[in-house]
Amino acid sequence: MEDDELAQIRARRMAELRAQSGGAPSSGMGGLPVGHQTNSSTYHHSYQRHSGMSGGKKDEEEKAKKSQMEEMRRTMLIQILDGEARERLSRIAMVKADKARAVEDLLIRMAQGGQVRAKITEKQLIELLEQVNQQTKSETKIVYNRRRYDDSDEDDFGL
Repeated sequence: MEDDELAQIRARRMAELRAQSGGAPSSGMGGLPVGHQTNSSTYHHSYQRHSGMSGGKKDEEEKAKKSQMEEMRRTMLIQILDGEARERLSRIAMVKADKARAVEDLLIRMAQGGQVRAKITEKQLIELLEQVNQQTKSETKIVYNRRRYDDSDEDDFGL
């Protein structure tokens, strides 16, 4: 696929996700002026209270939101990383999920902050992994505790 075509597909998918989640463009919420916008979480909770939704539907909504967030996260990582770097990160995730998640969070923050200009290569990913390893490096100490018993019978060597 060409980059333009891929960008159009992403834009459509993001619009679908926003429509499903009830999100609105940053200019205003659902046509309300900026001063009349409500906190979406407050609105969501009051809607659930007054609509009589059962616990099962709340769980389904939460699962749907989590899956949408994970999908958005994956699409961002696809945009940020090249193929080899994505493959390496997925292999790391199989072994150390928490470390892979930390690197993914770092990459997403960098992209949102405008620090990523081009797709990150495998070499750049390795450098980021080394930085994360240095930050989270903890020394392993082995302490031997030798126990000594004061047993008077051991002192009498055959007397």
